Amino acid sequence: MEINLIGFNTTLGKKKPENIINKTAPCPFCDREKLSGIVDTDGDLILLKNKYNVIEDADQFVLIESKICHSDMPDYSADHMHRLIRFGVHHWQKMQNSGDYETVIFFKNFGPLSGGTLRHPHMQIVGFHALNEHLTFDPIEFKGLTIHEENGVDFNIATCPRIGFSEFNIVPTAGAPIDTVADDIQIAVDYLMRHFNKRCNSYNIFFYQERGVMRVKIMPRFATSPLFIGYNIRFRPSNLEDLRDDVRRIYFSDSKPQA
Repeated sequence: MEINLIGFNTTLGKKKPENIINKTAPCPFCDREKLSGIVDTDGDLILLKNKYNVIEDADQFVLIESKICHSDMPDYSADHMHRLIRFGVHHWQKMQNSGDYETVIFFKNFGPLSGGTLRHPHMQIVGFHALNEHLTFDPIEFKGLTIHEENGVDFNIATCPRIGFSEFNIVPTAGAPIDTVADDIQIAVDYLMRHFNKRCNSYNIFFYQERGVMRVKIMPRFATSPLFIGYNIRFRPSNLEDLRDDVRRIYFSDSKPQA
């Protein structure tokens, strides 16, 4: 089986700050005057080089989303959410087009089960000098039951989840407005954190390129199924239509009915 196998610097990894479990630890992203390696800013959005470049043969960057440490996407104004996604996608695509990397990934960890170490809301961009992009996703993972479609952007719930259970996809057509993508991301995150499951306190957002067109996947994080870990068995939940209808009811009840 062909896989992407990348080195990880465990010595440097042990030095990374952590305040999701250790809530009394200081937040390095709050002390803005001491931030270094800043690449670009847009208001309170900051893109900087990651001090803890634990992934070997790659360049890691952090996008700080807000000055407010205990905020997150559901709290942002529409304008802030639009600026954040535009800013992040701009730099992700700029790195992709630079010719310096074979593959560039753009993602977000949030919560204790997401793989993140800092509570302060942030995203990450990683440029790999050697990584096979075709092994990072399968296009079928973006097929799903449409929740809402607007401005050429399909917001759906996956019928072939990447890991299992309830995953949201955002599938824009070429030239679709990025602000509509941002709106759907915010809705998906808000639903997962406030309406989906009282045990859900973590999620991931992953950005992909398929034939030059952006794809986004938002997934809740729980303890990962041992059948996926051990055997790559994914699970499709039996209540997909109920979840689709619930999101429609909460966020799109004023829009025209969809099949």
